[in-house]
Amino acid sequence: MTTWWCRHVPYLVTAALLLVNVGGSQALAQSDHEHALVGQQKASTPAQRKHANELVKAVRDVTAGFQSPDLLPEGYQLLFGCVSGGEFGAMGLHFVNLGLVGDGKLNKYTPEIVLYEPLPNGKMRLTGADYLVFAADWDANPNHPKGPPELDGQWFHFFEAPNRFGLPAFYTLHVWAWKDNPNGTFTNWNPNVSCDGFNPPPAPFP
Repeated sequence: MTTWWCRHVPYLVTAALLLVNVGGSQALAQSDHEHALVGQQKASTPAQRKHANELVKAVRDVTAGFQSPDLLPEGYQLLFGCVSGGEFGAMGLHFVNLGLVGDGKLNKYTPEIVLYEPLPNGKMRLTGADYLVFAADWDANPNHPKGPPELDGQWFHFFEAPNRFGLPAFYTLHVWAWKDNPNGTFTNWNPNVSCDGFNPPPAPFP
């Protein structure tokens, strides 16, 4: 654990400082390379559709009690402000469990990130979950096949470094289990999600 923190905490601190947008409601748009990764992952066979349904059900089951961030287990914290992709829609608010991010593992019953959408009334709506693992940690495991990980038949997207989050290269998979996404349940951006209702805390008085 000490080794992991030494390697990754500087990246996570940088991400928190750069991307918790205290002066506005939206994060910067993503690079062209990362935008190219938003294509829909279609479940074309009965087996794939069955796995997709199972993954969505698992996310709904494990997050059903987290309708508000106040109900999240200990260890989750808001990072990156409200992530918006302009015309692509938004990802919304990421409540991240850094311990799960750093363990190099993926388990559909323990998502690294729980997603919310900020509402105009100041509340937050649960929209889904995001699974994330650092590429170096995943690729270093000899028991993992080469290439991106997959969960119940859904392949992860790869974000190379440098990226807008200030993180080392990572694999990620969004699951929009509580909010319909017309572009696909497992795409990064959701055009039905908005950051317009995000009111970040005021900056500390100097």
